[in-house]
Amino acid sequence: QVQLVESGGKVVQPGASLRLSCAASGPTLSSYARGWFRQAPGKDQEFVAAISSTGITMLYGDRVKGRFTISRDTANNTVYLQMNSLKREDTAVYHCAISRYGASQDVYRYSIWGQGTQVTVSG
Repeated sequence: QVQLVESGGKVVQPGASLRLSCAASGPTLSSYARGWFRQAPGKDQEFVAAISSTGITMLYGDRVKGRFTISRDTANNTVYLQMNSLKREDTAVYHCAISRYGASQDVYRYSIWGQGTQVTVSG
C-alpha cells in the first residue's frame, strides 16, 4: 500500500521561502503523477501544483504561478514544492496526492492522499 508523508511546513514571515516534501513509500504507484492541494480554514480545497510521472509536465494554480515550483526526485520517490515570496494568503494545510490519470488540477483524479503539513505565513 502506497503511503505519502508530507513535511517541511512551518511558520514563516511574508516574503520568506519554504520547501515542502512529499515522500512516497510502497508499490509502483509512488512513481505516478503527483499534485499539491491546500486548504485554509473555512475555505475550499485549492489546487496548487502537479507534476507528471516523468517530471516533464508541470501545472500550477493561478495564485501560485511564478512563485511556486514543483519538482520530483524519481530515485527517492519524493516530490517537492518550492515556495518563494510567501504571502499571508498562502497559509493553509498542504496535502500531496497521487493521480493515476496524469498531472491534473482536478481533485477527483487523485486517489491517495497524505495527512498534510501546515504552512503559516504570519508577521
